[in-house]
Order: sequence, then structure tokens, then C-alpha cells
Amino acid sequence: MNPRAEKAGTRTLAFVESPVQLLNVLEWAHAHEHTLGAGLTLVVLSPVDPMTRGQLRRTAELAREEGHEVRWEEARGGAGAPFRTVAGLAGMLRRAPRVVLGDPFSRYVQLLLAITPARDLVVVDDGTATMEFVAQLARGERLVRWHRKGGRTAPRDLVLAPASSAARRRLTPGRGRRVEVFSSMPMQETLPGLEVTANTFAWTRSRFGPPRITRSADMVGTSLVETGVVDGARYLEAVRFLAKTHGATRYFAHRRESADKLHRLAVETGLEVVRPDLPLELIARRGPIGGEVLSFPSTVVHTLPLALAGTDVRVAVCDIDPAWLTSHASPRAHGFLSGVTGSAKGVRRLAVNLA
Repeated sequence: MNPRAEKAGTRTLAFVESPVQLLNVLEWAHAHEHTLGAGLTLVVLSPVDPMTRGQLRRTAELAREEGHEVRWEEARGGAGAPFRTVAGLAGMLRRAPRVVLGDPFSRYVQLLLAITPARDLVVVDDGTATMEFVAQLARGERLVRWHRKGGRTAPRDLVLAPASSAARRRLTPGRGRRVEVFSSMPMQETLPGLEVTANTFAWTRSRFGPPRITRSADMVGTSLVETGVVDGARYLEAVRFLAKTHGATRYFAHRRESADKLHRLAVETGLEVVRPDLPLELIARRGPIGGEVLSFPSTVVHTLPLALAGTDVRVAVCDIDPAWLTSHASPRAHGFLSGVTGSAKGVRRLAVNLA
């Protein structure tokens, strides 16, 4: 018999909606391999975006190669999909002693939290959003994504507010309830009883690399334009300036960047736009990768130095000038982005003057 199965008859359930979440579940499983019990079942709540789906399928293949069970759910495939998905998962949820979550802000995840009786809950990184999640939890605030905070509350949010409040209570450590955050992000605020475990990307480093390093620089794209935070024209100017100044030749697109924006960027900057088929941490570790990687404030300024530890690759981050922000940006946007940059370790800070 599998020694894990002797420890426990029920598998740990993990719910992910993005490639980064799936990667960080693999990192969590690697760090906790001796306490996984009967093993890990990864449930992919598939989004509709083709790029995200493609990266999820490739990352799911790696999970299967590691011996984990992967269950793919077309969770957004029509009006009745959420009900069918939740109904199909209810039995597994009620039996699982531990549930791992990739995005506590997700309405889907909040609904699933209302069903599970699990007293052992784990939140793995969903990028910089994890920093905001822990801060909101510590302050007892409702769970709202950072780039939406300060704006008007949509009617849909009011309807779903009870589910959000219930999720916040479930994710607050309490009597007989363990909550762990597995993260590579710095936590400025926390709360009593919350277990914070460092994600060092040990699995990524053991599985891939070291990479071949090229003489040129690479750039990492961001979806700050798509989320309405940064003006598109200003962003393009900043990319052009950085590419010229630092000799960048490739631009690794974020999976949410629009095709029109990327086409314009390629034409006007001469950069080769690359659509990665895996999370960037894995792409960089497999190589080849530029000797310098340029980024705007994002998750990768925290994760790439960890994934590339032991190599000579330098990571640099370009601050977002307040003048680049749109009129629709949250009042908290600049402070949050500055915090992302300022708390990153082992990176060089850059400034771009577009005046």
C-alpha cells in the first residue's frame, strides 16, 4: 500500500484558477510532501481566456508527472456550469480534511468555502494579491481586490457580500481551525494564529535549470493597462524607453495582455513578443533567459530572484510614475504598486522620465 494512503484515506483538495496558483500549489506540495497523507487532488476551475487555459493545461501536465491527481472542471462553460461544478465537487469537499486555495478573492472559491467542513485551510500565492488578502484579513475588512478598492460597489458585489463575509470568517484562524498562507510575498500585516510559510521555489529550482544566460536583456509584461490602472500610451512609451536603454530584445507577455496592444508594442519597439506556455518562473528557470530581466511592479519582482537563485541573472523593476495612472485607477493604486516594488529583495529599482 502507498505509505501516504496509510496515513489518511482522504486526499487534500486544491482549487486553482490560474497557472501561477497551480505552480504555487506544486511548490506547497513539495514543501509539505511528508504530511500530505493520501496525496493531492488538484481541481482546475478553468477560465475562458485561451492563453490562461493553455498555460493551465501545460502546468497541469507537470502536476501529473509529479504524481498528483488533476481534475479539470469547465467551471465557466455556460450559465449552468457553476451549479454543475459545485454539485459535482460537493462530496469531495465534505470529505477532504484539508483544502488549498489559490484565490481567496474568487467568488467561486468563496462559494466552495461555504460547503467544506475542513478545519485545515491553506492559501497559496496568487501573486501580489496575497499581500492585500492578508492585510485585509488582519484589519477585518471585506475581501476586495486592490485595483478595485476605493471605487463604487457594483450591485453584483452587494448580492455576493454575504459569501465574501463568510469566506473572511472561515479564513480567519480560530478555535480548531488552522489557516496557513504559503507565500513568497512580504507580509507587512498579519494576525494572531495565522501560519505564514515561505515559498522559496525549491521545487522549481530542483526540477529545472540552471538556465543558459544570454547577453541581452528581457522584459516582463504586465496587465496594468488591461485592468484600467495604467494609461496604454504611457505604458508603451515606458516599454520603448526601457528596451532602448537596456538593450532588451524579448518581451514576455502577461497572459491577460490584449493582442492589439502586443501587436502595437512589437511594431513600435522592435521587441520580439513571446507568449509563454508556462508561468514565467518556469520559463526563466528552463532558459535561455537574459542576463537582466526588466519588469514593472508585479509578482515576478519577488518570485524571479527566488526561482533564479544561484544564477547571475539580475532583476530590475521600473517604478510606476503617478502621471501614468488613469482617471479610473483606485486611489490606492500608486501606494500599493510602490509597496510591491519597495518590498522586493535583491532587485534594482529603475525610474523612467517620460516628460
